[in-house]
Amino acid sequence: MRVYLLLLLVAAAVTYLSTPAARWLARRTNAISAVRERDVHTLPTPRLGGLAILLGIVVAVLVASRVPFLRGVFTQPEVWGIVGGAVIVALLGWADDVWDLDWMTKLAGQILAGGFMALMHVQLTTWPVPGQLLIPGSRLSLFVTIFVVVATMNAVNFVDGLDGLAAGIIAIGGSAFFLYTYGLTTQTSPQDYSSLASLLVAVLVGACLGFLPHNFHPSHIFMGDSGSMVLGLVLAGATITMTGQIRTDLTSAAQSVPASVPLLLPVAVVLLPFVDMGMAVVRRLASGKSPFHPDRMHLHHRMLALGHSHRRAVVILYVWTAVFAFGGAALVWWEWHEVLIGTTIAAAAALAVTLGPLRTHGRLLDDDVATGAVPVARQVTPNSRLEDVGDDEPTHS
Repeated sequence: MRVYLLLLLVAAAVTYLSTPAARWLARRTNAISAVRERDVHTLPTPRLGGLAILLGIVVAVLVASRVPFLRGVFTQPEVWGIVGGAVIVALLGWADDVWDLDWMTKLAGQILAGGFMALMHVQLTTWPVPGQLLIPGSRLSLFVTIFVVVATMNAVNFVDGLDGLAAGIIAIGGSAFFLYTYGLTTQTSPQDYSSLASLLVAVLVGACLGFLPHNFHPSHIFMGDSGSMVLGLVLAGATITMTGQIRTDLTSAAQSVPASVPLLLPVAVVLLPFVDMGMAVVRRLASGKSPFHPDRMHLHHRMLALGHSHRRAVVILYVWTAVFAFGGAALVWWEWHEVLIGTTIAAAAALAVTLGPLRTHGRLLDDDVATGAVPVARQVTPNSRLEDVGDDEPTHS
């Protein structure tokens, strides 16, 4: 555990210290989010924070490669496949942040990154169910792997619409995922606690925590596509490596539920982004538009339309992420019916905070408190239009 915490701190420190350099580079290369009519931010903001996130992850992995405890993790090429894929999408995101690439070019680059990971043996070959059900055929395995990688990257990208939202969601959900992978590894492999999935999630959480001080509202820099795609790709890589790590036919009855569903936690981590992405795609296709056409109907926009401040909307979405992510992680230690009861109670509390009087009364996490601005009176009614709310989607095409 101490090794993983050390690597988390390394990733956090490198990301935090290198973010100002990424901001300088963004200004020099004109990677700036201009203020659009649908935006929340009021000043042009640099958006190459993803390069600092990538640097934090890469440096932490390089340090890990010299740690004896993790020597077994680096005997296979998977870790370098994920790092290489992260570099590919970071460069792709940089190009998009500077030149605004079309969606087909970005999709092709994402598929390339997923294919590179598969080439380096980061590939789904079995479904995480009792009996190790094989995915029939290498082509289907490759297709499923690339689909999982691309879908996760775009889910994180879709939710990156408010200051600190994507980084905070991945940090919180990733913390739960780390507890899940570490706890399951200690139960199923008591002789060796080292795990590629735990390593990846630890450095991922560290990079997010290092970036958040620069990105929480009022943000000084956005992560851009170069950041959201890196976060999604590393999370997908950790998920895929986890599925091949546990032999469910050798687990005890008490371990069967968590060992049989290693995909549950990653799904819980990105549940909000996936729901948001799915709703957006259906909504846009139903209106005859491209699924990548930007609009102001995302979950975070709806939170603002309910009357929540920018900061409060982000924190409430953090709470929802924690409810589902830590609820999934609890399956390692508690019975499923106990977890269901606890998660239901936590979800009810989160719903009360979301729809309760906090959204229109009180000063908790108000934006003007953070910025020192003079508060502007605003009345929110059930009939308030979503069009009255701006959009802070620096990474969306």
